[in-house]
Amino acid sequence: MTAAVFFGCAFIAFGPALALYIFTIVTEPLRIIFLIIGKASEGLKTINPYEKAPSMRLLAYVSGLGFGIMSGVFSFVNTLSDSLGPGTVGIHGDPPQFFLYSAFMTLVITLLHVFWGIVFFDGCEKKKWYTLLVVLLSHLLVSALTLISPHYGLNLVLAYIIMVLMGVWAFFVSGGSCRSLKLCLLCQDKDFLLFNQRAR
Repeated sequence: MTAAVFFGCAFIAFGPALALYIFTIVTEPLRIIFLIIGKASEGLKTINPYEKAPSMRLLAYVSGLGFGIMSGVFSFVNTLSDSLGPGTVGIHGDPPQFFLYSAFMTLVITLLHVFWGIVFFDGCEKKKWYTLLVVLLSHLLVSALTLISPHYGLNLVLAYIIMVLMGVWAFFVSGGSCRSLKLCLLCQDKDFLLFNQRAR
């Protein structure tokens, strides 16, 4: 009986709001986002017509980085404060490298948010809905890795594999190519060399 009461009350309380969300916002969320960004961009142009608005790629990078940093801070700040002592973190039997594993997982989550932001914005701009689904599912997979397996090392390896794949995808979505990567790594790209920059 308690389960029936719980679900009944939950659907009464949140059913109408959920229905409004599904039938109005979920069907066209990108139009709302782009409408807001477009209006903000037009408003900025009226204030300062000589300064051009930031590109969508820059906006994707900055928002991804912002979400990554916020996620990292909120997920790791308690672990960091516990590392100062006194006391023991976790249940008995945790590995002694718990803090190290947590730091590396926070790093991968932060970088993944940047890559997810770039790929997500590109999918929104080009209306490639499958990319949005891939970003969502990879986000859920990485977030659930610690629930799926209690082995921290395996979780980190899988998360880093996903991060590398998403990083490569974000690189190519941002306009990168194998040729530009090779020129940059071999220091043959004149745009990236310091001695070729103009004095300011």
